[in-house]
Amino acid sequence: MDRVRKPRIKFDRYLGILFISPWIIGVLFFKFLPILASFGISFTNFQLLTPEATQFIGFENYIRLFHDEGVGYVLFATISLGLTSIPFQLAASIAIAALLNNRGLKFGNLMRTLFFLPSIIPGVAIFFMWSGFVDPNTGWLNKILESVGLTGFNDLYSSGATSLLFGISALWSVGPGMLIMLGSLQGMPPEIQEAAQVDGAGPLVRFFYITLPLISPAIFFSIVINLISIFGGVILLDRGNGFSGGFSPYDSYVSYILFNERDLGYAASLAWFFLILVMIVVIALFSSARKWVYYPDREA
Repeated sequence: MDRVRKPRIKFDRYLGILFISPWIIGVLFFKFLPILASFGISFTNFQLLTPEATQFIGFENYIRLFHDEGVGYVLFATISLGLTSIPFQLAASIAIAALLNNRGLKFGNLMRTLFFLPSIIPGVAIFFMWSGFVDPNTGWLNKILESVGLTGFNDLYSSGATSLLFGISALWSVGPGMLIMLGSLQGMPPEIQEAAQVDGAGPLVRFFYITLPLISPAIFFSIVINLISIFGGVILLDRGNGFSGGFSPYDSYVSYILFNERDLGYAASLAWFFLILVMIVVIALFSSARKWVYYPDREA
């Protein structure tokens, strides 16, 4: 029997590798190698228009970014974006999951599907849809507001309009976070809630002192995922507009340096510098998780 199984296992293994080979090739040639190439380019003065004049300049690009005032501004803009959007996404995910976890909710599966559906729409489509909706000239929002005597948006690219679009986009993408929270809520032992209810704990007390601590691993996971998505998913906000120091986040500045200034070496150093910053934040989150994230297996 063992002699028969071994060839079968090898065949299944090779067949599995064959099926996933397109993904492996794609990751290797379109992700891993470009990442390594960008790291090497960050130590050069590579210009898109004059690649033949490329020279190795060491850490000059990294030293240059510390003297670049635009870097400080876009870092502040990106951090502000994270501090406003991530808590908003997290609170919305927990609130929706708590509502959908109600045993008395009718058509629960349908409601979960409807809440999740917007998250499968590409972020680019969501942004252009809402930007068209609030467009000062052709958007419906201004017409609706003017019909009731209110003032609409006068500038689509103002800081207020941008913050609103970010908020709407964040709310539309809470589907995965909602499912994570919902799964964590459904995995809680019902005896804990019942015991707290017998002891006289109200709904709010049970939610803040029992439910939230027990689902803290899911909250921690959502924070990390939202952090990565926020810092890497806002490049389209001013695509097509030259950088003016208004509200562009970090990755839009990298795009400006790359495609407008055509300075690939400096753009690569900016991207790697930001990667290092994000990794530092993620490591700090994992270090702090020991103090506020509850893991039952550690108690054992």
